[in-house]
Amino acid sequence: MANSSDHTTRVADSLLQIEIELRRIDAWESEPPSPEALQSAQPFAVDTLEFTQWLQFVFVSRMKALIEGGHPLPQVSGMAPMAEEHFRGREESGAGLISELEEMDRLLSGQP
Repeated sequence: MANSSDHTTRVADSLLQIEIELRRIDAWESEPPSPEALQSAQPFAVDTLEFTQWLQFVFVSRMKALIEGGHPLPQVSGMAPMAEEHFRGREESGAGLISELEEMDRLLSGQP
């Protein structure tokens, strides 16, 4: 049981680092997108949200709810490649955020 608790703590810490990076690159928003935009059925809500909005309003909020509720965490994650695509050609490299997402991908996928 301690192992599961340790894993959840590491995921929660990683989630906090993702939030810090979103704030650092000025991508953290105070107002949520419309409820309709949040209902997208597309992966990462690519048809209605910017990737950073999806991270904040979908991924971070759902992961916090899972952790706080003691629910099982996802066992697969592939956000870093999506982040690399999002930041390609932009002024802000997003390297810090991509690094944090690589860590979250690793943690959720159960890689050492």
